Amino acid sequence: MVTLENLGLRVKEKRGEQGIRAAAKEIGISHATLSRVERGFMPDLANYRRICRWLGINVEDVVGVGSAPTSKALVHFRKKPTVSAKTAQNLAQMILIAQAAMADLRQNEQ
Repeated sequence: MVTLENLGLRVKEKRGEQGIRAAAKEIGISHATLSRVERGFMPDLANYRRICRWLGINVEDVVGVGSAPTSKALVHFRKKPTVSAKTAQNLAQMILIAQAAMADLRQNEQ
């Protein structure tokens, strides 16, 4: 089972003895990004999709992606604060509203 937490381990396993630069080129991402993912950091959405395609898994098959709880917004900001607390709260609220809207759309499609 692939989870967001073990994505880096899956990447490392598939890469095996292949050099990190060669694997990154094959995936279509930078070697620095691939290194961060292998150390447990989450990539941005575009790179996440590329990595999943390379692993041969559907992006929604990763546990924790398609079934994110609607009561908890998961947001990753840079280590250095770049936004005020009020802005962060507003962004979190916007994410919750978007999650609810997406859940409604998925339910209507079924």
